[in-house]
Amino acid sequence: MELLKVVQIEKYYGTKSSITKAINDISFRVEKGEFVAIMGASGSGKTTLLNCISTIDRVTAGHIFLEGEDVTTLKGKALNRFRREKLGFIFQDFNLLETLTGYENISLALSIQKRPAGEIDAAIKAVAEQLGISEVLSKYPYQMSGGEKQRVASARAIITNPKLILADEPTGALDSKSSKMLLERIAYLNKEMDATIMMVTHDSFSASYASRVIFIKDGKLFHEFSRGDDSRKEFFDKIIDVLTLLGGDGNDAL
Repeated sequence: MELLKVVQIEKYYGTKSSITKAINDISFRVEKGEFVAIMGASGSGKTTLLNCISTIDRVTAGHIFLEGEDVTTLKGKALNRFRREKLGFIFQDFNLLETLTGYENISLALSIQKRPAGEIDAAIKAVAEQLGISEVLSKYPYQMSGGEKQRVASARAIITNPKLILADEPTGALDSKSSKMLLERIAYLNKEMDATIMMVTHDSFSASYASRVIFIKDGKLFHEFSRGDDSRKEFFDKIIDVLTLLGGDGNDAL
């Protein structure tokens, strides 16, 4: 079942005398329950693409449909409602509120939706158990490790059962152990909870957890392939092969 459809989108920056094409005629589809990684060199347009899908940035041309709704036409209250009810965000720098506990950070999204207190409490306890953060719910962000902060941020992203979770370099600020733990949790959300995820990453190891990888080069779709029946190691090796064609290695060039 198709969830997201991106149709010939373009994003330009600058003036007529000096135009930069950050995205140049990109089209693709994402099925419900897919875990898609987006890779590309610095400046290739991968983060701009994610920002356009999230409506943080507006396309210059083209259309983006989520569940058949053209999100490029949304404005005002309709746009705010779309972001609040259909999207979940996981950021590299966590974006947790330092004056709130883990529990309060996670509950914020549900509180904005005016959910009953009992429903909020049950939902938080359930997602905390799934992500292994029950013991840090009473802590403030400064009392948490980087991995714990990112898992709290992930809990906040999924607590409203969004249609699409957008992750921008979610492991970028984590050590290797915390990164692996977070990726396993994200994969769990995808496989066991049928969450649809789009993740921008520079790291081939992170991308190997996805079910499909889209490669962006100079604002255009360069290549894509799905994992299929490959093991994660086999999928990783294929990702490395494409990165070599793009002119970099698997860890620091993209």
